Amino acid sequence: MPLSAFSAVGCLEWGGRCLPSGVIRIGVAGWDYEDWWGLVYPATKPRGFDPLTYLSGYFNVIEINSTFYRPPSAKSAAGWAGRVEHNPDFRFTAKLYQRFTHHRDEAWTRAEVEQVVEGMKPLQDAGRLGCVLIQFPWSFRRDAASREWLGDLVEAFGEFPLAVEVRHASWNVPEFYASLTERGVGAVNIDQPIFDNSITPDARATADVGYVRLHGRNYENWFRDDAEAHERYDYLYSKDELGGWLDKIHGVAKTAHETYVVTNNHWKGQAAVNAKMLEAMMAPEAPVRVPGELRAAFGTVLADVGL
Repeated sequence: MPLSAFSAVGCLEWGGRCLPSGVIRIGVAGWDYEDWWGLVYPATKPRGFDPLTYLSGYFNVIEINSTFYRPPSAKSAAGWAGRVEHNPDFRFTAKLYQRFTHHRDEAWTRAEVEQVVEGMKPLQDAGRLGCVLIQFPWSFRRDAASREWLGDLVEAFGEFPLAVEVRHASWNVPEFYASLTERGVGAVNIDQPIFDNSITPDARATADVGYVRLHGRNYENWFRDDAEAHERYDYLYSKDELGGWLDKIHGVAKTAHETYVVTNNHWKGQAAVNAKMLEAMMAPEAPVRVPGELRAAFGTVLADVGL
């Protein structure tokens, strides 16, 4: 069983300090990557091998990517829950369908909301849904129309635990965080390449759900128009870069009941190695299980944190 869920009776260790924390789950964004074979998964797929079941033996949270591109079916969601039954501590977080966050020229319909709710319900009913992630792009700036759009979204999906990610610095004002607290919605703290008007790393906790997302720091490709999606997330954090997040994660977990820490720098398995590095750095005395392929591919950086 993975040890990437840290109990409130444990502590976050860094620089010789032991800092009390709430429950912290560390994991990755997505599992369906062709470029993970031979790096995270076996190079040759064994008979009956399931990447989701495999990963849930090493991590206690996975952020679902596919729900961003299309609403999940109830059958698919029930299947996901069934594939992680062996790990009682496991949770999913699920991205909200992009229709509600990236396609804002036309108001959504009640039917579109109900389609998403119906698809997410099996995860919630199984006790596997940590939260729904409402992820906005950098172009979503704080103004009256955007505040109304966000408020309507929170109301529409209020039966689920929610966390909101914004990337534009215009949202970094006390009124925004106060509104999240009032509505019981988590603020997502992000690591991303910092350009003009990009929101900077923080340690905000506005609800029972705390969230940290590490996107990588690929400055060259983050805003490049012709960059492939994987190129934006091609980045491997160093031990020191991850160390800069430990106090922030503690700050979130000190207030939130459950904190999800998700590495989204997924290209070539880098998210998985950075998640394992974080796990080792946060609990140096605890055993950390690492997939054999990951250890073979990233042995040097894993050794840097004692793995």
